[in-house]
Amino acid sequence: MGLWLAALSGIIGGGALLLGAAAAWFVRIPQVVVAAIMAIGAGVLISTLAFELVEEASADGGLVATVVGFVVGAVLYIVADALVSRPRRARSGAAGTTERPAGIVPRRAAAGLAGGSGIAIAAGALIDGIPESIVMGLSVVGGGGLSVPIVAAVAISNIPEGLGSTAALKRQGSGAGAVFGLWGGIAVITVVAACAGYLLFQSAPAELTAVVTTIAAGGLLAMVCNTMIPEAFEKQRMLTGLWATLGFLAAFVLHEVS
Repeated sequence: MGLWLAALSGIIGGGALLLGAAAAWFVRIPQVVVAAIMAIGAGVLISTLAFELVEEASADGGLVATVVGFVVGAVLYIVADALVSRPRRARSGAAGTTERPAGIVPRRAAAGLAGGSGIAIAAGALIDGIPESIVMGLSVVGGGGLSVPIVAAVAISNIPEGLGSTAALKRQGSGAGAVFGLWGGIAVITVVAACAGYLLFQSAPAELTAVVTTIAAGGLLAMVCNTMIPEAFEKQRMLTGLWATLGFLAAFVLHEVS
């Protein structure tokens, strides 16, 4: 039963990417709306990190394991994100401009588009997709059931990512088969990662589970600060903080009532 719940959490998370991609492909959504969704997702993730991941990791595995994992996760995300973003910066420098594509486009998507490589887009998407999914699988191990706050946070944050990236790919002339094949593949990997998180850590020591959980948490927080909030602020400006606050409160209420 636990494995099926882990798989379900991965399906929901990956399905949100596909939902965002479908919305961008078939519906013209104002960029200001995408920005609001992204800001809400940022707030949801921050709340979930605080109350569902870091707090529980510290209680189960201790302060040292929590601190080490959190710092390592942030560093790993920043390094990986820099590597994925390098093609965009290199091309911008060669052209003598750093102008961004029109609209809200996650930096990982912009990197792949600038470099002309779908592989770069996929690699960037997996920077936070795999740890998110592992955490969802781990939450089934720790809680004995589906963690609604964690799954909701991942799904809410994945929708604008799939939406923004697909909108950019569509502008660049990519075909529907290539776009949905790309995000479909990433969605499948999120399911596999969620199942792996459940299977590999069922009997793991509490300290190891805490480190793995907070590695993912640190990476997610770095992603929120480096990508989601700046992207949202470009269109929402002063309202960004309000949307993020509402997202934080929504996740906190879910934590309290679940």
